[in-house]
Amino acid sequence: MRYYTAVVHQEGDSAFGLSFPDLPGCFAAAEDWEEIPEKVSEALDLYFEDSETVEPRPLNVLRALPEVQEALGEGATLMAVPYIAPDGTQVRANISLDRGLLRAIDETAQARRMSRSAFLAALARREITGV
Repeated sequence: MRYYTAVVHQEGDSAFGLSFPDLPGCFAAAEDWEEIPEKVSEALDLYFEDSETVEPRPLNVLRALPEVQEALGEGATLMAVPYIAPDGTQVRANISLDRGLLRAIDETAQARRMSRSAFLAALARREITGV
């Protein structure tokens, strides 16, 4: 998992705009703060569909960039965004859970027409990325 730094800016009551100094052409917009994780995740997925993996630069290097300094001077903020690159390979994992919790997981997954694995993966992704 890599963490990319997003520059988050907003003018007045407009939507939040996000750009990534390490990823030219990758941007997102969110109507409110709570929507940012979802929109950023979509933007990163789209960007990496057609681009090679980019190693994120350290925060101190990004802060020194003139365009980042300018954005910060205009009220922008920086946000570390986790990105989980899909690799398409399923891996079996052995985990231990309280029996009651496992029962609740299975009941909830079944009610949502999901497998236990899909349910747990979705929960883990949401916990890590906010989406």
